[in-house]
Amino acid sequence: MNRQDFFYPRSRYYGDFKPEKLVFNANLQEFSQQISYISNLQTAGKLTAEEAYQKIKTLWKQLKHSKKELNIGENLA
Repeated sequence: MNRQDFFYPRSRYYGDFKPEKLVFNANLQEFSQQISYISNLQTAGKLTAEEAYQKIKTLWKQLKHSKKELNIGENLA
């Protein structure tokens, strides 16, 4: 295991294989990892609650933009 795998673990994708879903899954895992870091920094007193909130809000907007650009969930019937 290298350092990259240790600090940024990835789970394999089990859903229907489509390139856009695979990309969104990677984005979602990155979002999850970043939320964990922010939460831990705030808990340790390295970030204020407001700083943590703003960082999470920015990450959420990026994830929503990614979902929209990849057309994930648009054709639910």
